Amino acid sequence: MKIINEKGKLFGVINVVDLLVLLAAIAVIAGVGYKLFAPQIASVAARPVPMTVTVRVRGATPFLVEEVQRNSQVGKQIVSGSSFTDAVITDMQIEDYVQQVTTADGSIVNALDPSKKDLVFTIETTVPEGTAAPSIGTQEVRAGRTFIVKTNDFETTGNIDMVDIASSAE
Repeated sequence: MKIINEKGKLFGVINVVDLLVLLAAIAVIAGVGYKLFAPQIASVAARPVPMTVTVRVRGATPFLVEEVQRNSQVGKQIVSGSSFTDAVITDMQIEDYVQQVTTADGSIVNALDPSKKDLVFTIETTVPEGTAAPSIGTQEVRAGRTFIVKTNDFETTGNIDMVDIASSAE
């Protein structure tokens, strides 16, 4: 029995060129599927560990400070886009805003701003153990990055001061 007959068909059923095109199409579909679903599969397979993030809004204006005092954000879920995430604001502090200024004699001193304050948010969530790029919603979380603190009724931008991802203790 011939594997390839005179018309170029494999086992007399399918053309060799058609088979190669079919295999290439399957490889492309598998590659796209892997790119889309691999991060989700990895996060489901890995054990979740707690992550704590501290975000500082430097020099918040008085009206923003008044708003967070009037309408506390503690206990509210972080929103990403138009969806809630599993991240929650667990603490919020209002601290003095200190900035460096140059005096008349040219020395640099720390000065307390009389009206502006720093808002410090503590956000807690879980991330897959061993993740290389921790995130809350669509925002990557790394110390020094800008982070949008957004709930269903509040939004501001700050810098991430600290990221603490618990290690597994098994």
